[in-house]
Amino acid sequence: MNNYCIIMAGGIGSRFWPLSKDNFPKQFLDILGTGKSFIRTTYERFSTIIPDENFLVVTNKAYKQLVLEHLPMLRPDQVLCEPARRNTAPCIAYAAYHIQSRCKDANIVVTPADHLVTNEVEFHRIIRLGFDFLAKNQNALMTIGIKPSRPETGYGYIQVPKRETLPEVVKVEMFKEKPDYDTAVKFVAEGNYFWNSGIFLWTLEGIMQAFKQYLPEMVKVFEKGIYNFGMPEEQNFINDHFADCPNISIDYGVMEKSPNTFTIPADFGWSDIGTWGSLFTHAKKDENGNAKRGKVVSVDNRNTIINIEEGTEAVIEGLENYLVAYRDHSLLVCKLHDEQQIKVWIEGLK
Repeated sequence: MNNYCIIMAGGIGSRFWPLSKDNFPKQFLDILGTGKSFIRTTYERFSTIIPDENFLVVTNKAYKQLVLEHLPMLRPDQVLCEPARRNTAPCIAYAAYHIQSRCKDANIVVTPADHLVTNEVEFHRIIRLGFDFLAKNQNALMTIGIKPSRPETGYGYIQVPKRETLPEVVKVEMFKEKPDYDTAVKFVAEGNYFWNSGIFLWTLEGIMQAFKQYLPEMVKVFEKGIYNFGMPEEQNFINDHFADCPNISIDYGVMEKSPNTFTIPADFGWSDIGTWGSLFTHAKKDENGNAKRGKVVSVDNRNTIINIEEGTEAVIEGLENYLVAYRDHSLLVCKLHDEQQIKVWIEGLK
């Protein structure tokens, strides 16, 4: 009953434009065609470990009703609303202060709302292993590392000591930024580098101490309203002061600075499905390597993603290694290897 889950669901998933937009972002979409949104799947993944009343979703205030529609088992006060986007450190701190008002000896797992896990049995084992480790190491800060299957340049990496056999929980030597391709190839060949999944575990006490040590200016903001958390005045305080927090990630702000970080190298079929390319990797394909969704006639296309919203028809001919997506009167056609430019291109529309 002391185990809590913080689901971070405030982003807009702009790399999935035009499916993911400000008014209906990626975490509420069924991009994989499973019949469930990402946020619903994330909740269900943790629901065998975390009681319903111990879930918190931190999201943009514009998405509160969407969260409650997708997760009707949660009470409205379990949806914490950010009035401004301030990256993951303030997001997690907000939830931690709220949890502190309810349970001072909480164990916490933090997860993005939009990841894919294909082996949930192994996933549950890893999360329980993390909680067991925290029971004996109260101040440890943990992240889940993913054994790399390819030289991926879109993820940060976690470096651990180079040993013939690693323990299940291992101390982190260093966090590495997203590498170029040649560096990623080297990381994979070395064998002691793991993808940083963005899934974290810690005790409430452990993360609060780290915030006080490494992000004291952010702590000053939240401490102004220490008696408001868990009370009706909480949202008004957050509305007035949250934007004063620094815009900083938990990785930069805490994890890279702390000498007390650990990782569990894992392999449970993880992907952040953060780009069209990662979706293409997991999508079902036809005999020509095309991943299609919607009412589409595909003529002589190869290795192409075609995603057309329901109620729309399309005929696509003669493309290879392309992305075609249409939703809500917005159309994207680009080469798959140029998809990293999508965020830049849509700025032009604004």
